[in-house]
Amino acid sequence: MSSSISQTETISHVVSSLPGTIFTTNPSKTVSPDSFTSYISSSIPNNVKLFKLIESNDPLDLIYDYISSERDESFSLTVTTNSNIVLSSLPVLKKFSNFPIVFHVELIDSNYQVLTSLKDLNNFIILNTLNSIDSHDISIASYAIAKVLNKPVIHFFNPNSDTSSNNKFDLSPKPSVLNITHQIIDSFSSSGKENEQQETSENKDLENPALKKNDSIVIYTAFQILKKKFNRSYSFFESSASINSATTDIFLILGSLYSALSNNFNKLIVPVFIRVYRPWSVDDLKKILSSSFNNSLNLSLITQSQWQAFSNYSPLLLDLFSNIESFNPTDFFKKIVSYNLKSIKNDKNSTNEFVSQVISNNNLPKPVQNLSLGSSSSTASNKNQLSNLAVAEKVTSLENLTYVKLLKQVFSDSLEVINSFNLAEVGSISTPEFGYGKFLRNEENRKVLINLIQSIVHSDSSANNSIKVDFDSSTKQELIQLLTRWLILSITKVRKFDFWSEINDISRKVIALLNKDIFSSTATKILEYKHYFFFNYQWIIGSDLWAYDIGSSGLHNVLKSDKNINLMIIDNTPFSSKKEQVECLTQKKKDIGLYAMNYGGCYVASIAIYASYTQSLESLIEAANFQGPSIVLAYLPFENENVNTLDILKETKRAVDAGYWPLYHFDSSAIDDDQQFQLDSPKIKKDLEDFLDRNNKLTLLAKRNPVFKRSIAQNSLGENVGYALKDSTKNAFGDLLKGLSGPNLTIAFASDGGNAESLARRLNNRATGRNFGSKVISMDEISVDELISYENLILISSTSGQGEFPQNGKAFWDQLKGSSNLDLNGLNFSVFGLGDSEYWPRKEDKKYYNKPAKDMYGKLKLFGANEIAPLGLGDDQDADGYQTGYNLWEPIIWEFFGVTNAGNYQEAAPITNEDMKLASDFLRGTIVEGLNDESTGAISATDQQLTKFHGIYMQDDRDIREQRKAEGLEPAYAFMIRARLPGGTSTPEQWLKIDELSDSRGNGTFKITTRATFQLHGVVKHDLKPAIRGINSTLMDTLGACGDVNRNVMVSALPENQKVHKQIAETGTIISEHLLPQTTAYHEIWLEGADESDKVNKPEVWQNRKDGPKKKKVMVAGNALVDQEPFYGNNSLYLPRKFKVSICVPPYNDVDVYSNDVGLIAIVDSKSNVLGYNVLVGGGMGTTHNNKKTYPRTGSSFGFVDYDDIKVVVEKIMLIQRDFGDRKNRKHARLKYTIDDMGVDVYKSKVEELWGKKFQKEREFKIESNIDHFGWTKDETGLNHYTCFIENGRVEDTVELPQKTGLKKIAKYLLTASSGSFRLTGNQHIIISNILDRDVSRVEKLMKKYKLDNSNFSGLRISSAACVAFPTCGLAMAESERYLPVIITKLEEALEEYGLRHDSIVMRMTGCPNGCSRPWLAEIALVGKAYDTYNLLLGGGYHGQRLNKLYRSNVKEKEILKILKPLFKRWSLERHQGEHFGDFLIRAKVIMPTTEGKYFHDDVPAEP
Repeated sequence: MSSSISQTETISHVVSSLPGTIFTTNPSKTVSPDSFTSYISSSIPNNVKLFKLIESNDPLDLIYDYISSERDESFSLTVTTNSNIVLSSLPVLKKFSNFPIVFHVELIDSNYQVLTSLKDLNNFIILNTLNSIDSHDISIASYAIAKVLNKPVIHFFNPNSDTSSNNKFDLSPKPSVLNITHQIIDSFSSSGKENEQQETSENKDLENPALKKNDSIVIYTAFQILKKKFNRSYSFFESSASINSATTDIFLILGSLYSALSNNFNKLIVPVFIRVYRPWSVDDLKKILSSSFNNSLNLSLITQSQWQAFSNYSPLLLDLFSNIESFNPTDFFKKIVSYNLKSIKNDKNSTNEFVSQVISNNNLPKPVQNLSLGSSSSTASNKNQLSNLAVAEKVTSLENLTYVKLLKQVFSDSLEVINSFNLAEVGSISTPEFGYGKFLRNEENRKVLINLIQSIVHSDSSANNSIKVDFDSSTKQELIQLLTRWLILSITKVRKFDFWSEINDISRKVIALLNKDIFSSTATKILEYKHYFFFNYQWIIGSDLWAYDIGSSGLHNVLKSDKNINLMIIDNTPFSSKKEQVECLTQKKKDIGLYAMNYGGCYVASIAIYASYTQSLESLIEAANFQGPSIVLAYLPFENENVNTLDILKETKRAVDAGYWPLYHFDSSAIDDDQQFQLDSPKIKKDLEDFLDRNNKLTLLAKRNPVFKRSIAQNSLGENVGYALKDSTKNAFGDLLKGLSGPNLTIAFASDGGNAESLARRLNNRATGRNFGSKVISMDEISVDELISYENLILISSTSGQGEFPQNGKAFWDQLKGSSNLDLNGLNFSVFGLGDSEYWPRKEDKKYYNKPAKDMYGKLKLFGANEIAPLGLGDDQDADGYQTGYNLWEPIIWEFFGVTNAGNYQEAAPITNEDMKLASDFLRGTIVEGLNDESTGAISATDQQLTKFHGIYMQDDRDIREQRKAEGLEPAYAFMIRARLPGGTSTPEQWLKIDELSDSRGNGTFKITTRATFQLHGVVKHDLKPAIRGINSTLMDTLGACGDVNRNVMVSALPENQKVHKQIAETGTIISEHLLPQTTAYHEIWLEGADESDKVNKPEVWQNRKDGPKKKKVMVAGNALVDQEPFYGNNSLYLPRKFKVSICVPPYNDVDVYSNDVGLIAIVDSKSNVLGYNVLVGGGMGTTHNNKKTYPRTGSSFGFVDYDDIKVVVEKIMLIQRDFGDRKNRKHARLKYTIDDMGVDVYKSKVEELWGKKFQKEREFKIESNIDHFGWTKDETGLNHYTCFIENGRVEDTVELPQKTGLKKIAKYLLTASSGSFRLTGNQHIIISNILDRDVSRVEKLMKKYKLDNSNFSGLRISSAACVAFPTCGLAMAESERYLPVIITKLEEALEEYGLRHDSIVMRMTGCPNGCSRPWLAEIALVGKAYDTYNLLLGGGYHGQRLNKLYRSNVKEKEILKILKPLFKRWSLERHQGEHFGDFLIRAKVIMPTTEGKYFHDDVPAEP
């Protein structure tokens, strides 16, 4: 029979079941051991070592010293302790970040805010349990998680939350505990081998995630195994109820309130428990809250804690908004309110009263944030609070300041704020100066008390009594003993954890005894100084006014005193304004932290509670424990007491990220120099950097932190340490040379796309030709403080987004914008900007045109800089683009310096793509050298262009680009590899190879592209060669998948007709092989010779391959071996631009045949024989925003060609483009422009002339759709095909859709069954093809298991497509793949309402106008313009036959929904039978039709 077991006993059972080392903490040796120690000691096996530590002896320090020096390799490492120890040891705790140790932490007084105190600890897993059952299970999981991730796990449990129903169960036998732990660990076997036949019955349903050891997946897997073993479910977030019609609020709970609410159901609320606090899983939170995303419910964030709230909102709110880019809670909830719960009884009346109070507050127009509720406050107090809920809290006293509240949380009753407003006196006595004076007076009086007690103790033990001690004889001995102990403690320098509690406890006992001894004159004398018995953490609170005159203020005296005093300086200057707060003071604001560190002998910390809560707590604890003066600089930006708290959060983040407010701590007492200064944020200010450099701490930081080392080497930040370590010798030599030449000129650029940088470098070349001592740098290499030293400065900037600065100019602008007192009278300057006056066509948006250049120019003029030339503005709308304005501006520069004549200088022509190809030696370039260069993750600009021909694009992770820049790192470069897969058919072996490479060489996912092939992302440079060899080992390659050649030939997937598909696939392969580049460079660079990766690849496959990349050069006259390109020219210029071919089979147009350079429409007879093809020529999608010379185009019909002639016809069409295409202007180089320039008839005649035949008359055909049709299909041969929906082609595993694993399982099955293959569609989906009847049931089971059989999606979703865009595409201006599903979800609500859920609407999204997802043919298209901003196009043909047209420019989500929902409603009410959405919009004259590509920009509706 099950018995009731406490959480402590349960956890102890698990701990003692595992071999390892256990550390327990106990109050002292003189008291009984804690429950953990008792339980564990009673059943400790031989393979367990137990260490019992005393809480007052810094136990975590001792544990760290042991495990770091002993290198304990036990199976498990355990610490059992309580939350007070964890909090007080916060500075030590972070040292455990790389140890697989499990902390079981008992929450004292149900104080869950201890969990939030650890929110910024890196590399820690934090789990939370409420009762004995989940403590049992989660404890087991904790050890497995720690072992797999090699990270510490902190398991918090709360004995006060136990309920009898959750404590009655049977403990698992100890061997079983160990077995389950091993089972979880073994599921992450490093071998990664999966063999279904060898899987055990216990874990066969769990995918081996060997190559995916991220935190969330490991925790999820552990929970799944627990569920299978115990039939108990665990999640990151858990709920005991579901939303119903009566629900008004969701409670997100960190505390035992969840148990009370679960046991006492209240229909008004849905409680959600935070099981996993770190990692904080936004995806799991979204999942459990998803049903509430209707903006009608309130979200209450409830943290149970006895602490006073330190701000208007809780740390839990910071967690909720931690990933606002992917999940903005304000979009989904009516109100979000934080609460602090003291405690609550586990009964229905108490819970209902609490729920009522919360709902009452939530229903106010402006709910009070972080309201404290619960039984620790009196009922009257609670009612009084609720009667005034509409009144916001004001900052009325020092105690209400955020940081003072934080001090109270940390130090509780041991805190003394010396200059507190609560003193009886008022006025100047609340100043820091008074506080320091009071501190000195207290010190003097304590000295008197110490001397007095020394005399008393000495007199009592000496024969020569110097003072008469007349204590009452009954208490004298106890008093003398207590006074002696107090005396010893009071003069000790090293104060342990329990110093304050012990000495103050003694003080209270002494005073109580003295008060009773009313006849003793000695007692009376001592009581005169009774206030000085008590030792507290003494703090003085000041503002940044002290920073204006440090030398004459109290700060110097504090440092000089060497007293044990803590000084907190609160700076509330917002980073966005940084106005001087005291206008009458002429002296510049000083850096207090820098001043203190230069002085030495102190502790200094710079903190910002809304940037790092954990670092703030850690610094306060370290400051208080430092023996000497401590200075803590605390940042809290606000301009008035009613400021929005989210604005404070944003201001803090900006200040820290920009280096305006660096986070650090400095401990002058640290033994090792490299431990004295610890930087806790990525950027620092120039003056702080100079201090570090002078004291050799910069070098020490670099040695300790590779991030810093790289940032120094790259010298890439505006206010970072890159300035400090410039090569002085090189600079000195350069200065010497410049001294012999003309004027010094610095040209700084801010450029995202490269145009501004190219312009800057060209101007630099021209300056060099005029004998200037000039240099080119990015703007972020300029420190505003050093601007005056530049003498002559030219700034050239492009424009990003909505008038924003390019990435490499943002830090400079933030400095310049934030400056208020610069004197630049000695600086000569000019500014040139690159922009597009029509990019933002609405009148109210005209201000964005060239805004960065205008803003910089205005600021520099304001600060007195002298103009070299007026502001120059380049406009893309001018005849020559930005060159028109530039050609007017540049001569004024030379005129200013009196050097209008360039002398004999001849400017080199800019290097074009044609130059790169010509000099590439048939696509070799310096690719090999670039691959071998280990100093960077990138390759050269020229090689970036050439590797495209090899199927490779260099990219970087744009999500972390700014972060890496802030850390002084180069971008996170990686490469995209695209396979050449003509016909789009993949064998199971090929599928498994791509899957394997995505894990071993890529980012764990892969992409089905809109051209029906595979794309790998996230391949770092050193993995490129192994990845390409792997692809070639299965008879695929990547040659010609990108670049100015014929690209991957795409064909209709056509699952219902095997015979026709075989013929068109054969045509596609023939064309692809026929037009494949013949250079041997591909084989030479990637495949020739041996490679370490050949252990898993099969070189013999590509070595014996008959087709594919060419292996040997051609022998010509003189026995010379050379490369030859019969179709692309032996001058190796290849084509002017890319060349695309696709084949469709009516009535299906799933390849968007009209969008290609050559589109082939198969004409099939009644016996499924392909007779030939109607040929379309001149399609193309790419455009440039607002450049009306660029446009999309649909192909023009040339007529019909017989099946056997098609290869030659496509070749001849390509050759005309090769010879007549524009090689000077790449924006005008596609075949679509060539055919419009020449005329369709002329182009057609030239093809016929080369071919020697005429095109026949176009054959009849009818196209009915361009989407895929999902589910099972049986072809005419009896084979089965299943079309799977893969949203936007991303093959990945998510918690909801583990599709990547499922497809891998299916591929493995097909491989063993010798049955089936895969077809990739142009709409980015997968067809599991050619399945024999015998295998259908097995495939169906796998599809069901891995959710591949789900096609119950809306007609809009299954007809949608998106390009990759962020984070990897360098051209993306806005999100695409990650955002399209989000906005479709929001549109589906309206479609459901209007009865349109199952109606197909073709919707496409791209992150830029290059058109990879072919948006210009969609009925609805969103084309990225800037982040969160799109052009909306409407009216494309449902069959892919008609271009759409711009309807509204520069719209954001709210406007998109506002436009589309009413149009959907009109369509539902007014459409004709079978009328598609795009056709309806044209008939209803919502949009005009685009009849030809060159008319794409005509008849665009006026902007409202």
